[in-house]
Amino acid sequence: MIRNIQLRVPLKEVSLEGILLKKAAQYLGESEQNLVIKVLRKSIDARKPTIYFNYKVTVYIGEQSREEDQYSFTYKDVSKAKPIHIIGFGPAGMWAALRCLELGFKPIVLERGKNVQDRRRDLKAINRDHIVGEDSNYCFGEGGAGTYSDGKLYTRSLKRGDVRRVFESLVHHGATPQILIDAHPHIGTNKLPKIVQNIRETILKYGGEVHFESRVTDLLIKDNVVKAIQLLDGRELPTERIILATGHSARDIFYLLHKKNIGLQAKSFAMGVRVEHPQHIIDGIQYHCNGARNEHLPAASYSLVQQVKERGVYSFCMCPGGFIVPAATANGEVVVNGMSPSKRNSVYANSGIVVEINVDRDIRKYEHFGVLKGLEYQKDLERLAFTAGGRCQTAPAQRLTDFVEGNFSTVLNPTSYQPGLKSAPLHSLLPKIIGSRLRAGFAAFGQKMKGYYTEEANIVGVESRTSSPINIPRKENLEHPQIQGLFPCGEGGGYAGGIISAAMDGERCAEAAAQGL
Repeated sequence: MIRNIQLRVPLKEVSLEGILLKKAAQYLGESEQNLVIKVLRKSIDARKPTIYFNYKVTVYIGEQSREEDQYSFTYKDVSKAKPIHIIGFGPAGMWAALRCLELGFKPIVLERGKNVQDRRRDLKAINRDHIVGEDSNYCFGEGGAGTYSDGKLYTRSLKRGDVRRVFESLVHHGATPQILIDAHPHIGTNKLPKIVQNIRETILKYGGEVHFESRVTDLLIKDNVVKAIQLLDGRELPTERIILATGHSARDIFYLLHKKNIGLQAKSFAMGVRVEHPQHIIDGIQYHCNGARNEHLPAASYSLVQQVKERGVYSFCMCPGGFIVPAATANGEVVVNGMSPSKRNSVYANSGIVVEINVDRDIRKYEHFGVLKGLEYQKDLERLAFTAGGRCQTAPAQRLTDFVEGNFSTVLNPTSYQPGLKSAPLHSLLPKIIGSRLRAGFAAFGQKMKGYYTEEANIVGVESRTSSPINIPRKENLEHPQIQGLFPCGEGGGYAGGIISAAMDGERCAEAAAQGL
């Protein structure tokens, strides 16, 4: 017999050997010797001083557990099959390519950046020498922005595709099976590159193609039908289907589509700063402790939201035990992002704190840019950060309390941000629609989390790449309404907001592109 049950274990008992088996036996009134347990889900409830671990488990009564995956991935030899061209090799592009293998079509991936190993040198150049490679950086290259990232897999996009299928695909390519269990699964920036490389090797093994340093400069279209792809090196590739999975930072693609009068739409987005606390402060708040956190507890995270002047102010991409990284994609701009290694063992915790920007009401001075107004607004804020930081990848920063109270920070706190920080009056430099709301938001967060509002925290500017400021429209069949054979996909199209949602959208676009081929 098989039963699914919920078990609740206090922190002090978590380390006891066989505690789940004992709890299950008590719950079911069975002998421990007669039970086998498989954990399905695990979460932590730290809302009160007594912390509990919650488990959803399958209990096998009088029989052995069944170690069966829900999915199998059957990839076909597509070396001689019809091609589908995929522009971009981030999560959307990767899972579009994998789905093509299952459907029997040949994915031909064109990635502007370098492979995952060669990309490391360009990341060092940003951190150490303040040189931004425009085709190889924290956003562009094999695996996209998802490779050298936190690897958080939490998504609310449960209606857009099969989340479990993407998780099992990650495990199939080398991710820890723990992601199938944790309520807030996470892989880690140190583990992601190998998984991304394994995905590439699967694509190549079954006859697909992946071309690095292959920047797309034009789409050749005749009678509103895609005909070919033009590359920077002069190559021209005939095509019938293009999955456009270039990510939210491929601004040249937005400019290209706009120049060719291919329909785009301005889209609301969010911008703000990164806030960085010592991790022990966040642990103390969330776990109700004064000293070091219990060894069985992970580095604590948080999620915050506050309405300020009819706009949401909220935490974004919170990275416990992590570090802040430079995410610019061109020289002359400063952009910050956050990530964590798998062990989340940095002494810092950081999170984006951003303000909703209503693209129709909040940036009217940019109306003359038309559908590109949000993009131009982003660029201006990034150039402002570049100037305030000293015209290099050093980022402008301020103590949290000084920012809220309107004071210049004569001294900044230590930071994880390798290019370094420069004290700047962000309270007066940021546009009022962002800065005033951030100041009110931080004050409110300090009331919600006692100890969060502290002079030991820095804010670092700017967090501007939360999502695409442009939507590339598509019909119900996921094809662009104007251009036959063009399938906008993932974050760059405005259809995803993270690794899992982008991967699911990539699969859907592959299925759509395969129709009629």
